[in-house]
Amino acid sequence: MVAARFGCVAGRAMLVADSLTGYVDVEKFSGGKLPSDPMLCIERWSEIRDLAKSLASTNAAGLATLDFNQLDCPVPRPRQIFAIGVNYKAHAAEMNHGLPKEPLVFTKFPSSLNRPHGQIKLVGEKCDYEAELVAIIAKGGRNISVADAWSHVAGLCVGQDFSDRALQYTNTPPQFSLGKSRAGFTAIGPFITDAATLTTRNNLEMTCRVSGEVMQHTQTDDMIFEIPDIIAYLSSICELFPGDVIYTGTPSGVGAGRTPQRFLCQGDIVETTIQDLGTLRNTCI
Repeated sequence: MVAARFGCVAGRAMLVADSLTGYVDVEKFSGGKLPSDPMLCIERWSEIRDLAKSLASTNAAGLATLDFNQLDCPVPRPRQIFAIGVNYKAHAAEMNHGLPKEPLVFTKFPSSLNRPHGQIKLVGEKCDYEAELVAIIAKGGRNISVADAWSHVAGLCVGQDFSDRALQYTNTPPQFSLGKSRAGFTAIGPFITDAATLTTRNNLEMTCRVSGEVMQHTQTDDMIFEIPDIIAYLSSICELFPGDVIYTGTPSGVGAGRTPQRFLCQGDIVETTIQDLGTLRNTCI
């Protein structure tokens, strides 16, 4: 059992009950000791984890009904969104890439953030899906060691890194950050699941379905660089801050890597599920 599942409804921080059917408002449930702003709560993650422990004894009548369609992005204003390219061995093979010596890093811009069940407005004919495990930083810093890296993580989320392949590969070399930052192309959620108490965090099952068809399916132990490696590498160059978002790479099965290629169409529903973390459900319009 994880200690905390933390999300956002109507711009306010919330904690989800183990039943996944109800939630409490963090500010109200804490008697005003913790703020309603999700970003400020992430900075105080140890207090959020402690508060969540008392949810188990809360009567169901004291919970608000959880409607997944009303969930907002649990990290609404991150300073930085990092993403790692070619970080699964099978994905490197399908894209005809060698294995990188160091993490291949690009950024996604915060203006592209989306809700867990948000719509995706397609642009052009080459929009792609990329299921990803996402880590959220609680405690920032520089030069974080691999051994200490997990202690800097608030929790893990499901992520979907939508990509405009035509824009991404317009130039040589490609422009990853712009191709992955159109409106709504950065879906995160449905909530942040506490990493410290998630016993499966080192090897999670991940599945992406497009309109019911399984497109991606893997265990995260196929990663080339694991989350502690990525945090250590990033922090050796950049300062990390509470609320920073790290997309950790996508497995094989992306549309651009298929024969024939399979890009998203209007009406497609992209469902991205990670074991113990939940499901994103994004509709293409």
